[in-house]
Amino acid sequence: QVQLVESGGGLVQPGGSLRLSCAASGSIFSIYAMGWYRQAPGKQRELVATITSGDSTTYAGSVKGRFTISRDNAKNTVYLQMNSLKPEDTAVYYCNIVTPTATFWGQGTQVTVSS
Repeated sequence: QVQLVESGGGLVQPGGSLRLSCAASGSIFSIYAMGWYRQAPGKQRELVATITSGDSTTYAGSVKGRFTISRDNAKNTVYLQMNSLKPEDTAVYYCNIVTPTATFWGQGTQVTVSS
């Protein structure tokens, strides 16, 4: 059984910052990649950022230069530092991990950017 627990979401004003965390626990022997996705109301879930076991990163064009993904392999934890937040960043943010046998998802954390 693998569990992903997200934290760090909340309400922030435009231009503000938030840091999301996602800790994975359970029977995890190897992780290929970890990532963050988001889903806004009425829209499909979209990729925000991913990081591989070799620390190679990818970002959605809309967040490049504002968001930074990082990971702590010893803690099986992935982070998303979000700066210069915009109202269009409002969404439920989900973390995931890709292992040799399956992909696992967190429960989601709400991020609301509003004045």
